[in-house]
Amino acid sequence: MRALLTIATMVLGAGVAQGQMPEQAAWAPVTPKAVLAAAVAEVIRPNVLQLDEASGGLDRAMEALCAMPSADNLAIAADQFGQVVRAYGAIAFLRLGPLLEDNRADRLLFWPDRRSIGLKQVQAILATEDASATELASLQGKSVAVQGLGALEFVLFGTGAEALSAEEGAFRCRYGQTITANIAAMAGELTHHWYRPDGIASHLQTPQPDYSDYRTETEALEALVGLVSHGLEALRDKHLLAFMARDNAAARPKLAVFWRSDLTMAYARANIEGMRKLVAASGVARAVSEKQQGLENTIDFEFRNAIRALDLIALPIAAAVADEKQAAALSYLVLVTGSLQSIIGEQLSAALGLSVGFSALDGD
Repeated sequence: MRALLTIATMVLGAGVAQGQMPEQAAWAPVTPKAVLAAAVAEVIRPNVLQLDEASGGLDRAMEALCAMPSADNLAIAADQFGQVVRAYGAIAFLRLGPLLEDNRADRLLFWPDRRSIGLKQVQAILATEDASATELASLQGKSVAVQGLGALEFVLFGTGAEALSAEEGAFRCRYGQTITANIAAMAGELTHHWYRPDGIASHLQTPQPDYSDYRTETEALEALVGLVSHGLEALRDKHLLAFMARDNAAARPKLAVFWRSDLTMAYARANIEGMRKLVAASGVARAVSEKQQGLENTIDFEFRNAIRALDLIALPIAAAVADEKQAAALSYLVLVTGSLQSIIGEQLSAALGLSVGFSALDGD
C-alpha cells in the first residue's frame, strides 16, 4: 500500500512539475453531429489505415525473411510485428461494425487463452508441419487461435523461433507468412468498410430512422461512449488484472498478452492512447451543458495519469510484477482505468443523456 501511495504521489507530482495540471479552457460546446464526424475522420479512419499500412509492412518483412533467412531479417520482422501490435492496440476497443463482423476481432487476436488451447494448436501445426496452415484459404478456415497476432507471436518469439534465421525454419516461416497475409487481408477489409460510401462511417456520422445500426444521434453517441467505457474495462479486467498479483495469489506474467515479445505494456499504452484520442479529438466531453464542462478536464487529467503510470513500467512484464515500484505502478494503472471507466461510462454518459448499456464483458 505504501508503494502504491508513493506511485500516486509521483504521478500527481509529475503533472504539477511539468505544468500539465488541467486548466479550464474557454467554454465552446460542440454538437453531437460534430462529435460523430470528428470521431470518424480524425481518429477511427486514420487509426484503421495505420493498421492497414503496418500489417502490409509486416507481410513484406515476413516474405523477405522466408526468402532470405537471417538474423537481420528476423529482427526486422520482429520490429514490424511490434508496429502491428501497437497499431492494433489503438483500435482494439472499436468493437463495432467491421471489427466484429466475420469474427475479425478474435481472428486478429484470440485473447485471453486461459487454457492455452490456442498455444497447443499452434504448437501442433509447427510440430506436424501441417501444410494446410501455409495456404491462406485453409488457414482462414481453421481455429481463430492459429491465424492472428497471438499465433504469430509464438512463431516469431516462442520456443524454436531462432530457427527462422536459417533454412531449418522454412516451414515455420511459411506458416508465419501465411498468418501475416491473413492479418493484412483483415486490415484491408477494415479499411474498406470504414471508407466505403454508405458504410458504417456514414451510418455513425449521419444516423437515419431506417438504419438497422444507428437510427438516431443518441444511439450513435451511446455507441461511441460505450466503446471507451467498455474498452477501459476490457483493458483492466482482461489484460491487467489477469496477470497481476491479487487476493493473496501470486502474479502470473505468462498470462499477459504479448509477454513473449515484451509488448504487453506497449499494447496497453496504444490502447489507452487510442481511447484518449477518441475522447479528445471527437470533443464528446464538450457536448455537455456548460455547468458540466469540467468533465473534459477531469477525463483528460485521468488519461494523463494513466500515461504517467505506464511511463514508470519499464521492465519486461515478468520483472515488472516482481519489482515493488513497478508492481505499484501497475496497481495504480488499474485504479486509474477504473476511475476513467466510471467517469466516462457513468458521469459523461449521464451528462449527455445517454445509456451506455451493459458491458461487453458481461457473461464472459
